[in-house]
Amino acid sequence: MAIQLPLSQTNSEIVYPDSDGQPMADNTIQFRWITIIHYNLAWLFADNTEVFVAGDLLWYPLEGNNKLRQAPDIMVVFGVSKGDRGSYQQWKENNIVPQVVFEILSPGNTPKEMERKLLFYDRYGVEEDYLYDPQKNSLTGWLRSELFLERIDEINDFVSPRLGIRFELTAETLILYRPDDQPFTDYIEVQQQLEATENRALEAESRATVAEEQLQQERQEKEIAQERAKRLEQLLRETGIDPESNG
Repeated sequence: MAIQLPLSQTNSEIVYPDSDGQPMADNTIQFRWITIIHYNLAWLFADNTEVFVAGDLLWYPLEGNNKLRQAPDIMVVFGVSKGDRGSYQQWKENNIVPQVVFEILSPGNTPKEMERKLLFYDRYGVEEDYLYDPQKNSLTGWLRSELFLERIDEINDFVSPRLGIRFELTAETLILYRPDDQPFTDYIEVQQQLEATENRALEAESRATVAEEQLQQERQEKEIAQERAKRLEQLLRETGIDPESNG
């Protein structure tokens, strides 16, 4: 007797939730670090339309499996356009893997949980993985070799190959430096800088629009003047006057 198997869901029917029901941060320290790194990286790559920076965004690496996912505290993707997304569905992004991820440890994170995340990032092609524990002021990093993520032996003063930022671990805290050797700043200040950059772009666009409108108006006025001149010439000819005659 033939057994009829139930039809499986097609890829178009599978729902990829935008949330895993977990909070972005467990405490104010973790939240502050997530926002500082996120906003500073967004500012660093603000002029590059092909660098996507996100915080606490679910990443689905394989189409058809909505259970296989992770939400890095911060991730950076090169080769992907900026823009809002409910989740990062890799097959819709030219199958580009997030190259850099950050995790900010909180007291609620267990070693097994972080080990699972590391294995996930290793398996699905992350190039750089950084884990910072603000409570213990400890930083760990992994860099991809030919086959897998290897722990960075000396993380202090290490420069990210992808981001160009430098990590300095002092006795009190972690300091991150931009490629111009300026330290990361408070996320509120960065937000103001991002808004200022956006406003300058809008102002430049507005000025270009005004200039185009003025040019268009000048063209219209010239066309009207030419039309009036032709009309006047026609009226003169109708009355027997040759407008081209010198007499």
